[in-house]
Amino acid sequence: MPIRKDEMTPDEARRDHVDMLRFLAINAAFGIMLGIGIAFALYWFNLYGLGTHIARSQTPILSFVMIAAPLALTFGGAVTASAIMLMPYKRKGEL
Repeated sequence: MPIRKDEMTPDEARRDHVDMLRFLAINAAFGIMLGIGIAFALYWFNLYGLGTHIARSQTPILSFVMIAAPLALTFGGAVTASAIMLMPYKRKGEL
């Protein structure tokens, strides 16, 4: 059976999927780092007394993680979702 011009070979499709997953992983990592950075900024600039509360806590690391983890997951998901919507994907026949 001849391969049509616009169809991808299995190796090309595999490389394409790996490239897309790498693109999404990079965007997710960026979003997670952004969330952790915002949590650190909340602590560092002591916004709403948050830094003082964390510093005076019996377990300051756990307190910081309880703020940073939801922010990291939220921003990671949001950046990944926007990357999916704006993914620069073209089929081979459209090039």
